[in-house]
Amino acid sequence: MAEATYYGTGRRKTSVARVRLVAGQGNITINGRDMDDYIDLKTLELIIKQPLELTGTTAEYDVIASVKGGGPSGQAGAIRHGISRALLEVDPDYRKVLKSAGLLTRDPRMKERKKYGLKKARKASQFSKR
Repeated sequence: MAEATYYGTGRRKTSVARVRLVAGQGNITINGRDMDDYIDLKTLELIIKQPLELTGTTAEYDVIASVKGGGPSGQAGAIRHGISRALLEVDPDYRKVLKSAGLLTRDPRMKERKKYGLKKARKASQFSKR
């Protein structure tokens, strides 16, 4: 019999993460590399582990994530979102805990587009009277 696999897709800024939860010892693999090798900052590691710690399933599942786009912070947020969605497939009772922590909501904040006549989204050239 094949072991159960649970899937979740997470997004944050321009990052998209496809996450698989498989029964295991709690190893986290991102793009074929161990989490410690892939991510430098401990704060981002805490962000990724947050949904597993809230539901008490840290040592029950291995996380296999494939993430594209964005930077380290956006990728960590996308993986967290994907893990949260996959945990809902595991047990719908986790919904209340994850929802109250705000982990099921897709963060809508994106980079603002550049406007014509400006150097960036809001940065204008310095004003001079003469």
